Amino acid sequence: MELLQSTEQFEQYKNAERVIFMFSADWCGDCRFIDPSLPAIEANYPDYSFVKIDRDQFIDLCVELDIFGIPSFVAYNNGQEIGRFVSKDRKTQEEIEAFIDGLEK
Repeated sequence: MELLQSTEQFEQYKNAERVIFMFSADWCGDCRFIDPSLPAIEANYPDYSFVKIDRDQFIDLCVELDIFGIPSFVAYNNGQEIGRFVSKDRKTQEEIEAFIDGLEK
């Protein structure tokens, strides 16, 4: 999973086809809980690009996008938000995959 380096890079990714941003932080226990599942999720959804965003590094972006809980996922396609799975609750691989399955194609 690629790690976001700048807000300019976020705009580039956001305007690409089928991108899922994962908002996370090193100190977040629920984020660490899903880390082992992320390679399998990426492998199961090759049509999507996955980008991890460090919440602490990009706090202004999180505020702008109403990301107040992590881990959270927001999906875009060609600049349009097509879905969000945003909460402070722990997420399982099954819940994340159900979210991706429900995205607009």
